[in-house]
Amino acid sequence: MVVRGAVLTVVLLGLVVFSVLLAKVTLTPSPASEDLVTSNLRPGRSLRQYAEDYTFLAACKQAGGNLLLGVPFGLLLPFFVPRRLRMIRMTLLTAVAMAVVELIQGALVAGRAFDIDDVILNTAGALLGYFVLGRRITHRYYMYADVPAPSERPAEPEPAPEPKRTPRLTAGAKAARTKSAVAKGTRTKSAGKKGAATKPAGTKTAATKGTSTKKPRSLLDRVRTRVRSR
Repeated sequence: MVVRGAVLTVVLLGLVVFSVLLAKVTLTPSPASEDLVTSNLRPGRSLRQYAEDYTFLAACKQAGGNLLLGVPFGLLLPFFVPRRLRMIRMTLLTAVAMAVVELIQGALVAGRAFDIDDVILNTAGALLGYFVLGRRITHRYYMYADVPAPSERPAEPEPAPEPKRTPRLTAGAKAARTKSAVAKGTRTKSAGKKGAATKPAGTKTAATKGTSTKKPRSLLDRVRTRVRSR
């Protein structure tokens, strides 16, 4: 967080310094050219004039100066623009800022006029600076800024113990286990049949014993037997 704040502070100071220089360059009166400059609302008109009426060095100075004025926008604005649609937002901000500067020139500054081609060149310079260097700088900055410091990182939870895994049986072990289970079931079934078969035999023996036991004779039978024996 400290490094991120320091970087943003440096970038903000650079943007302020650039704004002061931009105001000095664009808003300084030029009374000598007051009768020569005219407002331009047609895109490409001034560029055509640079190619036809100016010398090569003068045209490069005029067009190149406007391009260089837009480069700092492509280097500094991405630090303050959200990451989503950063290039589009930076381009729109540059175009709006330079359009405001051109309007102030045409309305308040002597010897200067509004020129739509200057806005186009400034915006192109911002895009050039963004693609050449600004995109790489901001990408590295956000990669570094998104990594939390060691003191800010949440404590990692302890890993949960792994559940015990039952050993997998091979095909031979599975076949042996199946055979033993079938053998146990067969033994249990035969034992049940044998027990069921022995139960009627026991019942029959008990019934035979019960029928073979003699019943006690009554007292009258005993007396008759004694009388007959005499």
